[in-house]
Amino acid sequence: MAEINTGGGGGHDGGKVRSKKQSTRVDMTPMVDLGFLLITFFILATTLSKPSSMTLNVPDKTKQEETEPIKASNVMTVFLGKDNKAHYIFGKAANEEPEVKTVGYGYEFRQAIQENARKVGGDKFVVVIKPTKESTYKNMVDVLDEMAITKTKRYALVDQLTPDEKTLLKDKVKIDA
Repeated sequence: MAEINTGGGGGHDGGKVRSKKQSTRVDMTPMVDLGFLLITFFILATTLSKPSSMTLNVPDKTKQEETEPIKASNVMTVFLGKDNKAHYIFGKAANEEPEVKTVGYGYEFRQAIQENARKVGGDKFVVVIKPTKESTYKNMVDVLDEMAITKTKRYALVDQLTPDEKTLLKDKVKIDA
């Protein structure tokens, strides 16, 4: 609390009467206590950010279903590259020298998926996602988000490039042999 010390200036010299000087001193201890109480309250009352996750449906290993082979003309192969760019080929295998197109994540990538899905038909369309050494975790999450947004039901994550794909992408991404 505020404390007032009264002291000093009490002598009578030569008949002059002087008023006493009063010095004030504010005790800051209660203010510090209040600060710590407020910090404690806000730490305890704040909800920490909860981790969010994406559901990823995978086929059941116990069920062996007969499926027809996937045609290369129904497949869009996406290579995750550097600088938030994705390279993709559609409708051909890498050994047939297809045209490699480059898009950014987000709207451009979504348009490419939707356009290629329209060409094939929704049920037959397959996306193969292949991250490279230069891609980041964020790129992978962005691609999986696009799969959910475009409601692409059939996609696969493959972590290795074939020798033909390495040759095809040699000028676009850094390939470790």
